[in-house]
Amino acid sequence: MRAAKKEIHDKGVVQRLLADGPVGRLGTVGAEGRPMVKPLNYVYHDGRIYFHSAREGEKIDHIKRDDRVCFEVDLPIAYVKGTMEDPCKADYRYQSVICTGRARVVDEHSEKTAALRALMEKYQPEGGYGPFLEEKLVLTAVVRIDIETMTGKQDLE
Repeated sequence: MRAAKKEIHDKGVVQRLLADGPVGRLGTVGAEGRPMVKPLNYVYHDGRIYFHSAREGEKIDHIKRDDRVCFEVDLPIAYVKGTMEDPCKADYRYQSVICTGRARVVDEHSEKTAALRALMEKYQPEGGYGPFLEEKLVLTAVVRIDIETMTGKQDLE
């Protein structure tokens, strides 16, 4: 990291940011080596990142072709305005996490339903939802990212 003073050294803070982030961005390697980034709902569960998807489509095609992925979450905190004297004082306060890893479609039923349950608990913590219907589970892919690197960065000053 070029700006080492911005690195978050507390692994607990980095993991909390990853757990609490509302939207993640998945980076994959597409056809002809072109990168692609897609925002998605996700959950950080048992030290891994999970998200759901259609069983077919661009994300799944990319992961099947090349399982190397990047995943980013950021928390914007505040915009700092520039001034009439110095517009270059404009800045943004934030915290972010970037992970690299390997992605794969989860086939094991109990891991798949555990990941979907964790997603529901994150996005609908008050409950009010029923069991997952088998006919829907067949149509749904769950992808797990096994994290290889995790780096946090912040600008709070």
